[in-house]
Amino acid sequence: MTLNLPFFSEQKMGTTSLITCCSSWTYHPRINAYRHHQRVGHSLSERSYRTKVSALRENGRADEDDGNLSGFLKRRQALLSGVSLISSAVWGLPVEGLAVVKQGLLAGRVPGLSEPDEQGWRTYRRPDEKSGGHGVGWSPIIPYAFSVPQDWQEVPMSIADLGGTEIDLRFASSKEGRVFVIVAPVLRFADNLGDDAKIELIGPPEKIISAFGPEVIGENVDGKVMSMEVSEHSGRKYYQFELEPPHVIITATAAGNRLYLFNVTANGLQWKRHYKDLKKIADSFRVV
Repeated sequence: MTLNLPFFSEQKMGTTSLITCCSSWTYHPRINAYRHHQRVGHSLSERSYRTKVSALRENGRADEDDGNLSGFLKRRQALLSGVSLISSAVWGLPVEGLAVVKQGLLAGRVPGLSEPDEQGWRTYRRPDEKSGGHGVGWSPIIPYAFSVPQDWQEVPMSIADLGGTEIDLRFASSKEGRVFVIVAPVLRFADNLGDDAKIELIGPPEKIISAFGPEVIGENVDGKVMSMEVSEHSGRKYYQFELEPPHVIITATAAGNRLYLFNVTANGLQWKRHYKDLKKIADSFRVV
């Protein structure tokens, strides 16, 4: 409904009247004017009030009109407070809702992300208490870690994420590219690998990239695999694949009853300018 100002200035702003108003209150352009008026109107009204009182005193009529103007300002303040309360009720916020929202959006250190080292790189380690990806009958996800330049940030995940529930994490840099981690059950390959699978038991590099490459790039990988490498760190083997196009480096390993795919991707220009950093990010991935 259209906000009727005389009604609000003359009626008591009781709880019942506020709830009744909120139930049928819809957007009206005049509310924007009142929000602006709420920010600047108070100081303007006080100046106008003082000017008016000074003029009335010169005419000997200050006392009477002073009371009238004071009453008007009090009613006006009550009106604006009522509008703020209505806004809070409509949006489901407490009276101090705006302050709460602002605090919730304050930037802070991403859980699991270290402070920059002397080269400006930070290390992310998946927090032990992080939820997601467990499922009935599955052991907790074994933490993993990787390093990124300082300007890379975690990208919030969504239930509607097109990558599905097997994508455990996303990071991105508008300048350099993107990272995402897939944690998938090894049962997709075999049912006799137990709870301490090794990637070499799942299969050779060719089998891994043929099975999971299409999930990473969204198309068949035939003719796109530019290189394959096998490395070992702390007794765990890692397969790494570089594909073009699209430009992506996939690092794969297994731990527990899951397969881990760490994917670093970029557009053509990012790939050309920042390949050295992208390769360093891919090489840094470890299941810890």
